[in-house]
Amino acid sequence: MRSAASRGGLVLERSRVEVERLPERFEDFYEKEYSAVVGLAYALSGSRSGAEDLAQDAFLAAYSNWHRIAGYEQPGAWVRRVVANRSVSSFRRRTAEAKALALTALGRRSEIPDLGSSDPDFWDAVRSLPRRQSQVVALFYLEDLPIADVADILEMSPGTVKRHLHNGRSTLRRRLAIAKEEEA
Repeated sequence: MRSAASRGGLVLERSRVEVERLPERFEDFYEKEYSAVVGLAYALSGSRSGAEDLAQDAFLAAYSNWHRIAGYEQPGAWVRRVVANRSVSSFRRRTAEAKALALTALGRRSEIPDLGSSDPDFWDAVRSLPRRQSQVVALFYLEDLPIADVADILEMSPGTVKRHLHNGRSTLRRRLAIAKEEEA
């Protein structure tokens, strides 16, 4: 869009130039948004310290991805969405903890398998495996589930379950053999 203006016989042309917006510095974004984001987190969590934790987690996630998020039209909306999502997770966790405390106070306990009496060394070794291997081994041996069911629960292919089970068994075999040799 061009416009012409006349000043003292001279015609000046102005052209509209689109100026590309420079990404906001994270520090400036943080200072501008922090108070409002903590307010949202407080409204959702009902806890001042919980709100600050939720906000810090959201800003940390934004900082880790700032190269991408800085280009968003509204990076503040992204941080608020993170707070909203994490507040739901936090609420669910607190609800589960409250139910467990209530059941404990009433003297009721959930039935769980007695792992300690079966083979404590085995389950200690299972817990020391990488996360996916320990999940596969626990579901396969504790729950006595077939490979297909373990795959469905963990949302992975049966082949991946077999690989984790094989690797977990190999590691357990080595660790438990070493433990038995040390005892002898």
